[in-house]
Amino acid sequence: MKLLSAPLQGYTEAAWRHAHAVAFGGADCYYTPFIRVERGEVRGRDLRDLQSACCGTSKLVPQIIFHDRDEFKMLVEAVVRAGYDEIDLNMGCPFPPQVHKGRGSGIISRREVLEEVLEEMKNCNNCSFSVKMRLGVSDSDEWRGMVDILNDMPLSHVAIHPRTGRQQYKGELDMDGFEALASALAHPVVFNGEIHTPRDIDALASRFPQLYGVMAGRGLLARPSLFKEWSEGTVWNRQRMLSGVIDMHAMVFDNYTSRLCGETQILSKLVPFWEYLAPFIGSKLYKSVKKARSIADYQKVINILSEEC
Repeated sequence: MKLLSAPLQGYTEAAWRHAHAVAFGGADCYYTPFIRVERGEVRGRDLRDLQSACCGTSKLVPQIIFHDRDEFKMLVEAVVRAGYDEIDLNMGCPFPPQVHKGRGSGIISRREVLEEVLEEMKNCNNCSFSVKMRLGVSDSDEWRGMVDILNDMPLSHVAIHPRTGRQQYKGELDMDGFEALASALAHPVVFNGEIHTPRDIDALASRFPQLYGVMAGRGLLARPSLFKEWSEGTVWNRQRMLSGVIDMHAMVFDNYTSRLCGETQILSKLVPFWEYLAPFIGSKLYKSVKKARSIADYQKVINILSEEC
């Protein structure tokens, strides 16, 4: 069972990936937030995040999001030049600005583009691919119109989030839809979605014994020990978890304060670190984190947490 760290825009950047790998570990692989084309060029800050990546002994795989064959080719070439030989294709992003332009989950219904991408893949002898996808944009059966193309693609695996793009992260997971798509695929399958505890992983492994792996994003942000706990067969107490969170935050803090200018910019990167951890640290401390207008004010809150260790 592979344990994969899902990409989330604004959260799982290089600073978080490296700190998580060192303080908690447990992930076999980290995926970058999607790399995109902007104003006709591959976005520079995406490539900088990729080049500054360090995930300990875990593998790092860049993810790309594309509108058409030309963007796909441009992105693949940029990633390969950066020294990577494995690329994940984002076919699951649910956010309207991307979906409305036919990217992310919006590409599931664009069969002609996927056929062109398949042809382009055949020319990529120096690179392997995987896919992260949803069941469709607005209909959970939309995948049926393109699954044959997926099966023709040279993929190491397909990660499935069993919702539609329109649902974003709301509503129940369509487990029957997941099972139907997984059964129709010729590739190994990864489950992604609402994995919050080690017991959730156990339940998935029991229900789908042929799973290649599981992928957690928001669940791993909220419980950074998730994969390590499952691998160890243990449940961490608050003290052990808090100690890891403080160590992890210290690395993220040092990363951003050493290379960013201005307290506002630094705080804009540090505050999201605590968003999914808010239930763990408590609403009062999280509100104090959000209200901090200086590094000094922010550090006062972190010191309160540190005193618990």
